[in-house]
Amino acid sequence: MKKMLALGLVALSCLYSCTTKTEEKEEAFRYTATSPVAIDTAFTKEYVSQIRSVRNIEVRAQEKGYLQNIYVDEGQFVHEGQLLFRIMPKIYEAELLKAKAEAKAAEIELQNARTLASKNIVSKNEQAVAQARLDQANAEMALAKLHLSFTEIRAPFSGTIDRLPMKLGSLIDEGELLTTLSDNSNMFAYFNVSEPEYISYQTDVKDRGSRKVTLLLANGQPFSAKGEVEVIEGEFDNETGNIAFRAKFPNPDKLLRNGETGKVLLTIPLKGALLIPQKATYEIQDKKYVFVIGNDHKVHSREITVRGELPDIYVVEGGIDSRDKIVLEGVQKVKEDEKVDFTFEDPHEVIRHLKLKAE
Repeated sequence: MKKMLALGLVALSCLYSCTTKTEEKEEAFRYTATSPVAIDTAFTKEYVSQIRSVRNIEVRAQEKGYLQNIYVDEGQFVHEGQLLFRIMPKIYEAELLKAKAEAKAAEIELQNARTLASKNIVSKNEQAVAQARLDQANAEMALAKLHLSFTEIRAPFSGTIDRLPMKLGSLIDEGELLTTLSDNSNMFAYFNVSEPEYISYQTDVKDRGSRKVTLLLANGQPFSAKGEVEVIEGEFDNETGNIAFRAKFPNPDKLLRNGETGKVLLTIPLKGALLIPQKATYEIQDKKYVFVIGNDHKVHSREITVRGELPDIYVVEGGIDSRDKIVLEGVQKVKEDEKVDFTFEDPHEVIRHLKLKAE
């Protein structure tokens, strides 16, 4: 009797233990699910940009000769009209003196022709020829003055001097590069935008708000001043399918320099954007996936295309739609073709709480 009672207690204990484990197993397979939600929103996207000065020119010699003087140094700020270089002017000074002498002789010849013509000693044609010679001499003198002026190279606008490749005494050819000059008071940031994003940007003007953009510098820090998109190029690049935007940034502290790189943050409006929580996804080899729950409660992985990011949220472009149910909590535990129980959460509430968390 005691033996039978002991066996009964053991069986009851095993039954209770198995029931408890079964309940724990069932509880372990209950996941939280939700669906993508389509709403009007906007997302901020980073675009790699090239930074250029509003004016950046090559300063070249217009005459041949020896570089006699350099009045500036590399990295120096210069003002409009400031003297930068001088090419040895002796030969051009001599040419000017010669031209002046020829003009003076032609002027005397004209005066004599006028006197003689007035007395009918020579014809009016002789006077006209003398006048033509004077005009030619004056033109030669003006040209000599111009050549002499080219021996002084001055700044066409205020800006910063770049490298000086030529040194004092160098023989300079006509067209030789002496330096470059950059006006860094304002800067342009050029970046390429895809066709869908361009269309959204252009067609949703009233929803887009300000054209202001932010510039992230190479160290990841935002530039102190906001920029403004002011130019969009006239056509798309056939190879990339992108179109170039240009934003202008004030640069009062001259921190930005021609040739820098950065990232422009541009806000793109979205109509009926499909949003899902980032935590509902997983990544394999740079591709993003979600687990979709079928009508039979079995889960299947599905690749999605992400168009953009918001705080804690992905903007989905393809792979799923608002009718799909996706695993929200437990993505790292669930397995392919696993049959699961789940609790469904309203997608609007899920997104709303994520946005509140992000704020």
